Amino acid sequence: MAAKRISSDLTELENRIGYHFKSRAYLEQALTHISAVKAPVSADAYYERLEFLGDRVLGLAIAELLYRNFPHEAEGVLSRRLATLVRKESCAQVAESWGVSPFIKLGPGEMQSGLRKKGVLLGDLCEAIIAAIYLDGGYDAARHVVEQSFGHKLHESDAARRDAKSSLQEWALGRGLPVPHYHEVKRSGPDHAPLFVIAVEVQGFSSCEAEGPSKRLAEHAAAEAFMSREGVERP
Repeated sequence: MAAKRISSDLTELENRIGYHFKSRAYLEQALTHISAVKAPVSADAYYERLEFLGDRVLGLAIAELLYRNFPHEAEGVLSRRLATLVRKESCAQVAESWGVSPFIKLGPGEMQSGLRKKGVLLGDLCEAIIAAIYLDGGYDAARHVVEQSFGHKLHESDAARRDAKSSLQEWALGRGLPVPHYHEVKRSGPDHAPLFVIAVEVQGFSSCEAEGPSKRLAEHAAAEAFMSREGVERP
């Protein structure tokens, strides 16, 4: 009875993703966190290797979509759109739209920590699922799912805008100032769900701090906060 329930649940998830697996083992691996794997741990028992592959498959699929949908845009604009569409936040939103959270396999400690709903993990699992589809059904199947799940984001108004760090650096250099400097102010939380506080410093201005689940995201948030405070418009 339990096995039947699990099968039904995965069918429901497959319906939301828009792909039905020939081998469910790929999907199960993509949904498994290392904390749920009993020792000795095999690298093919949890999602991280799939995440590595899925990141590349997603990048190729998005690049192809952009190339086809924006035939007159220059490489620089396409690159900015690509960077926006493949970032962890975008992947996490797609994973949320699929309703992935209830299907994630976690160890007891991680279940109580709220890791199931963390954006960074959801972003990782989105990439892992894309890799699972690629391995199970080939590139065309993966590209189809990417197009269905990310396609509506192609024309979002901010997709072609420079990321916050690039915009802030351009603004500073345009005024003859040194490149903005970022440094870690604080780190808290467990290793699997850290929280970073990063400060950005621009010569002649007071520093500005922001937090995020990774140094990169915290740096971008700090740059955003600085530009908002100083009234800097992003191109």
